Formats: sequence, C-alpha cells, structure tokens
Amino acid sequence: MRSTIPFNDDWLYAPSELPGSALDDQFQPVTLPHTNIVLPYHNFDNLDYQFTSTYRKRFTLPEARNGRRVFIEFDGAMTSTQLSINGANLGDHDGGYVPFRYDLTDYLNDGENVVQVRLDSSERPDIPPNGYVVDYLTFGGIYRDMRLVLVEPVYIKNVFVWTKNILTDQTELHCDVTVANLDSRPREISLMATLRNQANDPLLGMGGGGWTQTIPASGEQRIQLSVDGARLRDLFSTNEITYHLGNQEGLTGETETRQLADLPLQLWSPDNPIRYKVEAILFDPELSANAGPNIPPNAPPNWKVTWEQIIDQQEVYFGFREAVFKDDGFYLNGEHVKLMGLNRHQLYPYIGGAAPARLQRKDADILKYELGVNIVRTSHYPQSPHFLDRCDEIGLLVFEEIPGWQFIGDEDWKALSLRDVESMITRDRNHPSIILWGVRINESWDDEAFYRATNALAHQLDPTRQTGGVRFFQESQFLEDVFTYNDFSNTIVDPVHTPHLVTEFSGHMFPTKTFDNEERQVEHALRHTRIQNAQMGKRNVAGAIGWCAFDYNTHIHFGSGDRICYHGVMDMFRLPKFAAYLYASQGFRGAYLQAATFWTPGDRSVGGADPLYVFTNCDEVEVYVGDELHGRFQPDREQFPHLKYPPVQVTGMGNGVYWGMNFKDLRILGYQDGQPAAEQRISIDGVPKHLTLMSDDSDLQADGADMTRLVFKLIDVYGNRLPYSIAVIDFEIEGPGELIGDIPFALVGGQGAIYLKATKQPGTVTVRARTPRLPVAEVQIIIS
Repeated sequence: MRSTIPFNDDWLYAPSELPGSALDDQFQPVTLPHTNIVLPYHNFDNLDYQFTSTYRKRFTLPEARNGRRVFIEFDGAMTSTQLSINGANLGDHDGGYVPFRYDLTDYLNDGENVVQVRLDSSERPDIPPNGYVVDYLTFGGIYRDMRLVLVEPVYIKNVFVWTKNILTDQTELHCDVTVANLDSRPREISLMATLRNQANDPLLGMGGGGWTQTIPASGEQRIQLSVDGARLRDLFSTNEITYHLGNQEGLTGETETRQLADLPLQLWSPDNPIRYKVEAILFDPELSANAGPNIPPNAPPNWKVTWEQIIDQQEVYFGFREAVFKDDGFYLNGEHVKLMGLNRHQLYPYIGGAAPARLQRKDADILKYELGVNIVRTSHYPQSPHFLDRCDEIGLLVFEEIPGWQFIGDEDWKALSLRDVESMITRDRNHPSIILWGVRINESWDDEAFYRATNALAHQLDPTRQTGGVRFFQESQFLEDVFTYNDFSNTIVDPVHTPHLVTEFSGHMFPTKTFDNEERQVEHALRHTRIQNAQMGKRNVAGAIGWCAFDYNTHIHFGSGDRICYHGVMDMFRLPKFAAYLYASQGFRGAYLQAATFWTPGDRSVGGADPLYVFTNCDEVEVYVGDELHGRFQPDREQFPHLKYPPVQVTGMGNGVYWGMNFKDLRILGYQDGQPAAEQRISIDGVPKHLTLMSDDSDLQADGADMTRLVFKLIDVYGNRLPYSIAVIDFEIEGPGELIGDIPFALVGGQGAIYLKATKQPGTVTVRARTPRLPVAEVQIIIS
C-alpha cells in the first residue's frame, strides 16, 4: 500500500554551494518551509537572496520498502533544483512555482541515505517568470513542503473528479484515474471509486468488481469511472441511502437502507462550501483473496474484489458546482454573481514566500472574512496548496494563472511555461474554488501559436473550466474563453470582447502608504469605490479584481524608494488602509462601520475633514462632535448607485465649523432597522495611550516551522491606530519560540507585525513589546 511520509524535518542548510564531501558541521539545522535568507521588510537588494545554497538530509526509511518505489516530492523550491542521493545526481528541475518529484528507488541504501539539494535561487532569464524586469520578487529557498511517497510499481498517479450538467436531470459524475506501471511487464488491474460525504459516509460506488484493465509495461493509462444522472439526482433529493450487502463470495442481493442527517449531495458555493471526497482504490486481481469484499453502495452485481488485493488508494476532495462566464456575466450554479475581488501575491515580510500552512490559510481568511471579497486572483503564479485548500473550505473563488510578467522567452522558455500549465492544472483541477485558468503570461503581447497551445492544453487537461489570459490592451487577440483585462482607465471601459473580467485596476495608478496624509488615503479608498461601483453597473462585465490585497516587495525598477509596491488595500503585514474599508463594508457579516479619517484638524489641505466618508453596511449613521449631534446621514446612492452598501458622505465637517475649542472627539453611530448596530469613536488627542500586542493564534504546533503573526499598534483611547506616531518598538521573548522580524522595529504608520516561530520543544511562550512612556504589552502562546 501507499505510504506518505512528511519530509520537512531534520534538514541541514548552508547558504553556499557545498560538495557532497562537505562535513555536516558546515551546515545549520533547519525545518521546511525555509527561506534561504531572512531579510528586513524593506530597504534590501533583491540580489541578497540570489545565490546558490545547499540542503542536506540524512535519513533511513521509517518502514520497509517491500518492493515499492520511493519518490521524493517538492511542493516548490526557488528556482532551479538539482538533487543527488547517495552521491548519484538525479537531474535538475527549473522553476519555482509548481510541484515536482524524483524517483529515489534505484539509489537507496538499506541503512542511512544522504539526499543533497543544490538550489540556485538566482533570477535566471531562461526560467519563467524572468527574462526581463518583473514587478515582484522570487525569494529563494525550499519554501514549500516536501514528502516521501512509497507506492507499488503499479500505482495511482493522479485522480481528477469532474461533473457535467450539474443543474439538469442528466447530471454526470466522472472520476478520471491515471494509473502508472513502472514494472517491466504489463499488469492487469481493477479499479473502483467511492463517493463519500464530509462525515465519510459512503454514498455510491463506481467501477470495480468483475472487469480488469491492462496497463502496459513502463507506461500509464487514464481510466474513467462514471455515474449516470439518475443515481446522482436521487442523492440531491433524498437523505435515504441504500447499501448493498455481501460476503466473501460477493454481493448477496440483500440491501440496507439508512437515513442520513442531511441531503447526501449539495452544491458548493461561497455561502455553502460543501466538499465531497472520492476514494479511488486500485486492485491487483492476481493477489490472494482471503478476506471479505469491500462492498460500496450501488456496487455492480459482479463485485468480488477483496481488501487483500488493494495495492493503492488515493483520496481527493471536490465540490458539485457549475461555474461559467457568459456574455452577460458570471454564473455560479445558475445564479448571476457579480465578482468583487483582489489580487494576492504570496509574499510575506522577512520570510519571502516561505510561509507555513497556518499563514497561507490565514491569508484566505483575511480575504474572505476581513476584506469580504468573493474572488482572489493568484497573481502571477500557482500558489500554495494550503491557501487553495482553505479557499475551498470557506468558499472563496479563485482565478489561478501561470508564472510570468510581460516577457515571453524563446522556445525552451515557452516549453517550461507549457509545463507550468500542465503542472498547475493537474495539481489543482479538483479545487471547487478555482473557476478560471490563466494561460497567458500576465500583460504580455500577443503570440498566437504559443497561446493556442496553452489554451488547447488547458482544455485537454480540464474540460470543465474556461480559460482567461490577462492583457492590458483591448485590441489583443482573443483566444481564450474569457477576456481578462487589466483596466487602468480609472473607470470601467466598455468591453470590446465578452465574457469580460477586469483583473486589475488602480494599483500603480495611486500607490498609498499607511502613513500618507489623510487626503491621499481617502482618495485611494474612493478610487476603489468608484471602480467597483462602475463595474457593478455593467451587466456585461463579470466583475473587477483590484490591484491588490497586500503591499509587496519588488525590484528597483518598480515601487517606492524602499523597494515596496504600496499598491495594497492592506499593508504588507495584512493590516488595513482606508481602501480596505470599502471591501469589508460590502462583504462583512454583521454590522460594519469605519470612518475614513484620522480626525485631525490640519492634516487635509485647508483643514478639517470635509467631506467625511463612512464605509458601512448600516442603513444610516448619526455623527456627533463631542456631545453635539452634527447630523443624520444615509448612504450616498446618488454618487454610488450600484454598490450594495454605498459609503455615507458626511458634509459640513470643514475647519471653519470644527476648529479651536469646537474640535472635539468624533462619534459615529450606525443604525440597522432603526436600532443602533455599530459605533466608532476617534479621539482628538493624537497622543498614544497604549501599545497593543496581539497574536493571531493562541497555540502553535511544536514542529519547528509553525508561525503566527504578532500585530502591534500605537492606539488612542478608543483603540484607533495613530499613523503619525513614530516610535521604536523592542521585543523580548521567553520560552520555546523564535521571533522573526525587525527587532527593534522602527514603527511608522501606527501598525506593524513580526512573527513568532515555534521550535520543536513544547511549552509556553511569552512575548513582550516595549516602547518609551507606555506600559509594556504582553501576549502568551502555547506551543504543543
């Protein structure tokens, strides 16, 4: 049977190229995911991570091979990987964003083995996305997970579950299983699959039993198992399941009916992200059959396969849903849905791309629950499986695309890009959250032969999803299914081609820092508001995905002088700017209210805060200055008629009205259905009253890699950050953890973050933050 063994622990690392003869004491111990160098969050040179490093691991297989093949699998390493095992070189893999593996079988020792990785993290022009300048950084290291996989010579290579006609009586469920045979002779196999719900109840079976398939020697074959519409439609309409019973001889003809707590099958959607599991099992009919058969529900009458004949098994999660772009917009499960989203880079301060599962999943939660968007574009490359899994679980739609940025290389470069298309889709096509494949290099010029090839490959690998190709000019040759367009017109242009999806706007047109003056931060928020309002008013525009969610590090050719692109609606620490309030107000669950002001008398030109914008989903707001009611205001539907929740524009807040002794604390009260529902207060004081320190998580795993974000702020008496309070924040730590970040931290903008990394020792970690004249802030995290 298959064994999957995590392989992240007990690595040795050297930030230089070392030969196999180098002694272990020239290395330092590390745990994956790993960045080849920890950097400050800004003001560094991208050349700092562009070097060749060496990873080494000594290991003994934790279980007997028993004739199985042994693969080592990488989820991602940046950028060019060369692997050797016990001194034998197994070759190179070029590219940092897609998974790859090596077959170790023929080179393993019975006892200790030594695997060594030479990792070239330079930005090589022969490997996508590089070749010219690129507006993001490709940080180095083995920055995603690794595992060992032991399988029989005949094994399941991959499983693709897909549906068709899901909204009709002709619903179909298909399970495409690719079986590989590494044996020197042809092998006969039998295959079955079981559909299970989230409670792991078996719902129905496919294939198996009385038929065999021959897999050629040293070859592979795709086998399709299918379910017809009648059997599936029953599961969408009744919670009764009939199981067929059997014994060692096969099915007895007897049945048993059970009642499930809910309908067995439901459609996946952002509001109901229900996933199901298909369990594919591979059998060898030549093996002995002494045990009783595994009888799936609705099994074929000739079922006679037994557990002892199992040679491989794989489980994949998927969802029943129909996602299609049409000329008049996007439809999910037959319902017209307007898409409002943001782009995401996988880049983090200090650690580059080497974020463990917890941080990857947290990004999905921030997008869904804090920003309230319903779609994210993985710009400009396939992203972490942990991030995509979380998008599936919480119902966040995804547009995923291949690596690249404006440049198309030679034929070898294009061949790598086509490989990226295949690897991305093969890895991710079971994710119900993914609704569109990006098969064009972002903002590149037309290349008909190349892009006909990428589209054809995508449709061959996945007949269920449409393709898009992000460009910046409407005259571009339209070869994809959806015209995905970066619209920097500061509005929404009328489509030339449909279906039409805006995949970027704003961004470099109006970069904004958390410490910019209030006028700029307000205008940044209003630009996102105007453009999302405009796209909501155009039926033939499927949606708009803003550039971007989070600030990110970039090359010297882009961004601000500190080599950060301040294009996000949040800063690089995932903390909000005013523009974040627009998205949160549209998608927040519960009452939401945030005023786009720091409430200072002289930060805006001429002074005051007129007009004052309040981003809220409340029906109306009351505004008080001190104890005096300034007025009651409703959402500005005249300026923003197409938004579900337009911001409230509060007028009469100029310096001529509130200044001197009349300038007092601001209080805004939001009402829903006539009742107070949300409130915000902002002090006029401007003097920090507290230093706060908060952890995203109260406990971490003692695995040497788990991390959580520690957020610190200087706040007023009501908890609002003070963006113009400049301070030095120092930290101390007690317990089995490590702080990752700039320590001490030069705080500008009123907010920042570092990370706490767990060691392999359990215990309690206490972190304290200090700054002059304020009480010490403290947080505790359990490592277990």
